[in-house]
Amino acid sequence: MDQPIHRFSELFAQLGLSADAQAIAQFIATHAPLAADIDLPDAAFWTPAQSAFLREEQLDDADWAELVDQLNLALRQPASGT
Repeated sequence: MDQPIHRFSELFAQLGLSADAQAIAQFIATHAPLAADIDLPDAAFWTPAQSAFLREEQLDDADWAELVDQLNLALRQPASGT
């Protein structure tokens, strides 16, 4: 299996979010769990530009798609510490 072209932290940077490990963990803890009936790009916490980027990457199965899937899975897990 080929290695992803991008790293998870780079996806956060691409979305205009803080991309250090602590900020990523905090973002996921804050927004998880995302309800099963909400598509990742439709979550209320995205800006319109972020939402469009996530949707395009999923639909096009583009370079970022694997990491978008990884983010989707991370946000579906129950938040830690609750």
